[in-house]
Amino acid sequence: MPKFSAAARDALGDTRLRRTLRNATGAIRAREAEAAAELDDWEELREAGRAIKDAALLNLDSLLEELERAVTEAGGTVHWAADAAEARAIVTGLVREAGAAEVVKVRSAATQEIGLNGALAAAGVAVRETDLAEMIVQMDGDRGSHVLAPAAHRDRAQVRDLFLREMPGVPRDLGDDPAGLAEAARAHLGERFASARVAVSGVDFMVAETGTMVLLESEGNGRMCLTLPETLITVAGLEQAVPTWRDLEVFLQLLPRSSTGDRMTPCASTWTGVTPGDGPRAFHLVLLDDGRTRALADEVGRAALRCVRCSACLNVCPVYERTGGRPYGATPGPIGAILTPQLRGVGSAHHASLPFASTLCGACADVCPVKIDIPEILVHLRGRVVESRRHRPVPAPELLMMRGIAWTMTDPARYDAALRRGTRWARLLSRGGRIRRLPGLLGKWTDARDLPAPPARSFRHWWGRRP
Repeated sequence: MPKFSAAARDALGDTRLRRTLRNATGAIRAREAEAAAELDDWEELREAGRAIKDAALLNLDSLLEELERAVTEAGGTVHWAADAAEARAIVTGLVREAGAAEVVKVRSAATQEIGLNGALAAAGVAVRETDLAEMIVQMDGDRGSHVLAPAAHRDRAQVRDLFLREMPGVPRDLGDDPAGLAEAARAHLGERFASARVAVSGVDFMVAETGTMVLLESEGNGRMCLTLPETLITVAGLEQAVPTWRDLEVFLQLLPRSSTGDRMTPCASTWTGVTPGDGPRAFHLVLLDDGRTRALADEVGRAALRCVRCSACLNVCPVYERTGGRPYGATPGPIGAILTPQLRGVGSAHHASLPFASTLCGACADVCPVKIDIPEILVHLRGRVVESRRHRPVPAPELLMMRGIAWTMTDPARYDAALRRGTRWARLLSRGGRIRRLPGLLGKWTDARDLPAPPARSFRHWWGRRP
């Protein structure tokens, strides 16, 4: 992918997209604030969630061994995947072993991260997303734009047109009311559920003491995927483990209020291994590292692994509200801006640009249910990006410019001379008291804004001539 600024250019010019995102995030934001305000101990719950996740991360090695032991004792099979390629190979092999040409799938951030749908398609396996928003995105050949609501950038009229174009058997007089659209999707998915032999899922939490998987969703499609197929494959990040069932008491209050503004999630599914005569005959858990242990070693950055994928940070972010999620890549919003560079490194132009896709306003940290200080990590990662460029054979233009500014500002005489000459040139460039276009690299600043022309006399000049 290109740098964030280049990837976001089309979205910034799409007024319909921006209006849809503004309406969607504004509505969710209001619901979340109202739901949080209902609890007198909301801040104590946030602190408890932070403490539980931090303790789990600091003891992750023993916690995962306990989880593996419990899953195995319950009849499941645990697979360890060091990276995305290994995870894709494991899942593809399990689907082939089951003899399935089609899988049904329930929402999973981990499978999006590793690009599983494309790998299964390349292996000749059809993937059917069953979450309504994910299904819309898949039908449209698009990329999700929101952690919780991947189709938040599409309005109802666009969804209706998509169903009429891509969904067989849809009534030609289908309207754009939510109930009618949901009914059309329900009828379309019914046959998929009935015939599916393999399902792929994600999880929200994994309880180490019992080997139990926990998935929260609101449509019921998850429960269909978890119970009807013969084989269930779950892909989860290492950081999603929590020690005990009691810990869920905290997260089952935090997550619904921070994600949808609900007091509780309509469907909370839990499953532990396999049970003869009930549910899938085989359960496979794929535990994904893919850079997580590297992030865990970073004392500042590891806080990003507390994330419970609630999407609260997206709904308050002024950058996300104007660009949508696609410019971020697999994980959108502020959490993607700190998580992706840690998992993937900052070697590519796209990943290196993500920590700079923020105003550092701090709204994301204020609403995070597990108190991730996203601005602090963004600044930390910006430092890492700058440091990675410092030793290149050919310095980046920005680095050369900053070195020149540093050389100028470390000497009063040089600084004063540069200030006088800069002021003179800036006033020549101004029209009507505004500078609408700066030359060279500085021109990127004026691509989106004007600058006021500097005054004829600087403060230093005025101060030096006071009696």
